[in-house]
Amino acid sequence: MSISERAGAPVVDGHAPGSAGYRRVMAAMFAAGLGTFVLLYATQALLPELHTTFGVSPAQATLSVSLTTAGLALGLLVAGPASEVLGRTPLVVGSVWLATAVAWLCPFAWSWSSFLALRLVEGLALAGLPAVATAYLREELQPSAVARATGLYIGGTAIGGMAGRLVTAPVADVAGWRWAMAAAAALALLCALAVTVWLPPSRRFTPRPHDRARFLAMSGIALRDPALRSLYLLGACSVGTLVAVFNALGFRLTSSPYHLSLGAISLLYLVYPLGTVSSSVSGALADRFGRRSVLPFGCLLSVLGVLCTLLPSLPAVVVGLACLTAGFFVMHGLASSWVAVRAHLAGASSSQAAAFYLCSYYVGSSVFGSLGGTAWSAGGWGGVGVLALVLLGVAGAAVARLCRTPNLTVPHPV
Repeated sequence: MSISERAGAPVVDGHAPGSAGYRRVMAAMFAAGLGTFVLLYATQALLPELHTTFGVSPAQATLSVSLTTAGLALGLLVAGPASEVLGRTPLVVGSVWLATAVAWLCPFAWSWSSFLALRLVEGLALAGLPAVATAYLREELQPSAVARATGLYIGGTAIGGMAGRLVTAPVADVAGWRWAMAAAAALALLCALAVTVWLPPSRRFTPRPHDRARFLAMSGIALRDPALRSLYLLGACSVGTLVAVFNALGFRLTSSPYHLSLGAISLLYLVYPLGTVSSSVSGALADRFGRRSVLPFGCLLSVLGVLCTLLPSLPAVVVGLACLTAGFFVMHGLASSWVAVRAHLAGASSSQAAAFYLCSYYVGSSVFGSLGGTAWSAGGWGGVGVLALVLLGVAGAAVARLCRTPNLTVPHPV
């Protein structure tokens, strides 16, 4: 039973694939994901530049990424419940505009501490979109299209991650990190305009007044359900692997024997469209064969990717990054859609469960991403590889538990 039906509201059909409404939803969510991840990871390709300019260690330089993801994780705990009262679309539109405004302040930071403070605030501002994206898609689209649409949305985040790095690194090579951050802010501004114009208002969402007892009860369900807990762990470890590897990548490739420029290193982020392809294809396969049948392949592909990066050959490193990226987006795309569906069937709030998943996801990105810089300083690329393989081992255990957890087929009464 849908939210609208439980609230006694008229039943409105979800947007069907191929319809004008579906196309507007997907275009807007793609733009929102693009803008969000341009800003979230705008400094990752600049870490060697920040390390040199501000005289900070590699581990300290990674804080420009980790504090943003940490701020986002904290913001999700507020944005998820707030969306139940304020609505999905106002929170998405407001979030992209607020984050864009903060992004325009970052190039004017006068010290390392002020830059980090702005990056933390940026993360808080970005929380609105990821907190409600999967819940919005589950509510507004036909059920048969949810996994595929979530895969396309995750693909937009992959393109955003790539675009942020491709835009900032070459600009930094020519004009410095401040102009690089301004370029990222300009791209985010274009995305915010697109979201404002294209995103349809919610048709199947009914605002609820804040009910503390109900909120705590539904949060308890979202935290006790074994499948949801495994999904939270999977998100934290899979993204932690990806961010740790890419955080350390610039330090590896700017040093001997490679001595690449930031602009040249940024070209390696061209593997990110493989994430768009893998998340979209895996979503379509999951609609047909089930998530349990597809998810393990994402984990195995990521392990293969990390092993390839341990080889000294630059082409092998590129192949490894491609496999790691594709495998990660299989796991993240399927887990994101699974959280919303499982929470609905378990009787929890989809947006609240999505907030818990993404909070775990961005805590993993923040903590394990910073450990990537520490592992590089302590043990070189071998240390980074060991960290990545340990994290993927934990992710594999979460996948195995998910495959053993029984399905829920009837929504729990709320």
